Amino acid sequence: MGKYVAKRTLLALFTVLIISAITFFTMHAIPGDPFSSEKEIPADVRAEMEARFNLDKPLGVQYVLYIKGILLENEWGISMKDGRDIWTTITSRLGVSAKLGLSAAAVSIVFGLALGCIAALNRNKLPDRLIVFFVTLFNALPSFVFGTLLLLVFCLWLKVIPVWDPHHPNYILPIIALAASPMAQITRLTKTSMLDAFSQDYIRTAQAKGVKQFFVVFKHALRNALIPVITYVGPMIAYILTGSMVVESIFTIGGLGSQFVAAITNRDYTLIMGTTIFLAILMVVANLITDIVYTLVDPRIHLE
Repeated sequence: MGKYVAKRTLLALFTVLIISAITFFTMHAIPGDPFSSEKEIPADVRAEMEARFNLDKPLGVQYVLYIKGILLENEWGISMKDGRDIWTTITSRLGVSAKLGLSAAAVSIVFGLALGCIAALNRNKLPDRLIVFFVTLFNALPSFVFGTLLLLVFCLWLKVIPVWDPHHPNYILPIIALAASPMAQITRLTKTSMLDAFSQDYIRTAQAKGVKQFFVVFKHALRNALIPVITYVGPMIAYILTGSMVVESIFTIGGLGSQFVAAITNRDYTLIMGTTIFLAILMVVANLITDIVYTLVDPRIHLE
C-alpha cells in the first residue's frame, strides 16, 4: 500500500505540473494582458508592473520562476488586479464552495443509490420508468439552466424561497441544481450494477438458502455493485467542489468558483494559475482516495 501511494503521489505531482504548464502557456497565448483596460496605462508604470510580476521575462523563465516559488517557497503570489495574497483568497473562498459542494455530493450519493436500488428492484415497472425519465431529464439539463429555472420558479414566481442573501444564506436551491446531474449518473450506475449483481450465482445461492431480501440487496448485491459507483464518486466530489462556478455565479454565492470566473474575465494570471493548480491537486487526491476505498469495499482488490 505504501509503495503504491508513493508511486501515485509522484504521478499526481507530474500530472499537476502538466496541467499547470498547459494552463500557463494557453493563458499567455490569449490576446491581452492583466493590465489592459479602457484607460491607457503610462508606459513607465506598465513596465514597472510587468517587472514586478516577471512579465518582462521569456515565458519559459516566467513558468519556472512561478513553479519554483510554489514548490520551494510555498509562495502562490499576489493578485495582479487587487494585490491580495492568492493563497489567502483561495482558502477564504474555499469554505463556501466546500459547504455547497460537499452538501450537493452527499445529496447526490444518497438519493442516487436509493433511486438506483428502487429502479433495479422494480425493473420495467412504473417506479423504474419514472426514475428513468427523471434521470434522463437531469442528465440532459445543464446545471446552469436547471439553476436558473429553480431561481425563476421558487424565488420569483412562488416566492417560497428567498433570493440569495449573504447574511442569511439559503443553500437549498444551489445544492439541488448542483446535485441533480451527478445524482442521475449515480442512479444509472447503481441500477446497472445492481441488475448485473442480481444475475450472479452468489445472489441466486443466497436467495435459494432463504436469506432475507434486505440482506440480499444491501449486504450482497449493493456492496458488490458499489465499485463502479465509487469510480465515479471520487472524481465527482472533486468536480463538484471545483465545477460549481456557474451555479455560484447564478446564485451570486461568493465561493471559489465565482472567484475563478472573475479571474478569467480580468485576466488575472496569478489567480488563474493558483486556482487551477489547487483544483488540480483536489482532483488527483480524490482519485487516489477512490483507489484506496476500493480495498475497503472489496478486499479482493489489492493495490500494487
